[in-house]
Amino acid sequence: MEGIIVKGIGGFYYIKSGDTIYECKARGKFRHSELTPMVGDRVIIELQGSTGVIVEILPRTSELLRPMVANLTQAFVVISMKNPDYNPDLLNKFLLQCEYYGLKIIICLNKTDLAREEELTDFYRVFENVGYPILKLQAKAALGIEEVKKRLCDEVSVFCGPSGVGKSTILNGLLGEVLMETGSISEKIGRGKHTTRHSQLVHLAGGLVVDTPGFSSIDLSFLPEEELQQCMPEFRDFIGECKFRGCIHYKEPGCAVKAAVQKGKISVERYDFYCKVIQEKKEGRNRK
Repeated sequence: MEGIIVKGIGGFYYIKSGDTIYECKARGKFRHSELTPMVGDRVIIELQGSTGVIVEILPRTSELLRPMVANLTQAFVVISMKNPDYNPDLLNKFLLQCEYYGLKIIICLNKTDLAREEELTDFYRVFENVGYPILKLQAKAALGIEEVKKRLCDEVSVFCGPSGVGKSTILNGLLGEVLMETGSISEKIGRGKHTTRHSQLVHLAGGLVVDTPGFSSIDLSFLPEEELQQCMPEFRDFIGECKFRGCIHYKEPGCAVKAAVQKGKISVERYDFYCKVIQEKKEGRNRK
């Protein structure tokens, strides 16, 4: 029987097939093959009474490794200006990760009522040439939730971003009920408490949505240095126009991307972030 993993807790996987959800374990062969079932996986199960066993994981179209979710098509990257404070490098790392896995990206700027107008203006300026839709939200007041809902149909979507920015609150607003416990911000560290304790897949507005635990750091070691430029959408019109073939737009002369930065076609902030990641990768390689 074929189904989709909608939740995984403590070694048990909950598989939706038709209108029924079956509690299943994974066969031991997956441990030996280093293939771990993920929420979102299409799987083949064999029933043993009211429970079952996962016997095959069907090929994935995409996978996100942290959090572990398979077959996604779209990512809502949630960020806030205040409470917790906006971290541009962290946002850009989330965007790089989602670009690398080929996801359609939508930025959700939550808690906009806490931000000054000049902060919002500056945020839009940095991303105006990137091409991502930006939705302004006040999730606790349910403002902007309908705009999110319109974008769910026929997609398998994930809400990602740092803890405390309002991912679970947005989902609660979409569902009209409390799907996940929402939490307060720790005053001591200024970050969100990890209140979402497991990933699950839910049917919503004609699509599927994964609610995932928040996290506040991303390791980009998985992303090859030479592929990094392809994960910056605003670079793409200029890649191939550089003086030297194989230019990575870092310190090479005659670089079309650097010229675009000087002309204001690419934001200085985004380019500086790109150079920082390149430098970190070079330093990491040298340490090895």
